[in-house]
Amino acid sequence: MANSKAISLLLLALIAFSMLATEVLAKNYGPGSLKGSQCLGQCTRRCSRTQYHKPCMFFCQKCCRKCLCVPPGFYGNKQVCPCYNNWKTKEGGPKCP
Repeated sequence: MANSKAISLLLLALIAFSMLATEVLAKNYGPGSLKGSQCLGQCTRRCSRTQYHKPCMFFCQKCCRKCLCVPPGFYGNKQVCPCYNNWKTKEGGPKCP
């Protein structure tokens, strides 16, 4: 019985921590978190590990200028920047890297 309470408390703490971390990411990386002049540096970071550096930089900067945000990391994490995440190509694929 004590083990199940401890596990429940641990799970609750992990959920709370996850929610807090998402809130901090959204504040630091969310919509409008950048100025246009910061796009080059953020896109350089975002595209630094791809073999398609030139197209990644082109589309990242285009998306950054529109959304004023670039997600953290080198790939994924787009949920913290809905504009960046939801902008699609004519074919319905993701426009932003």
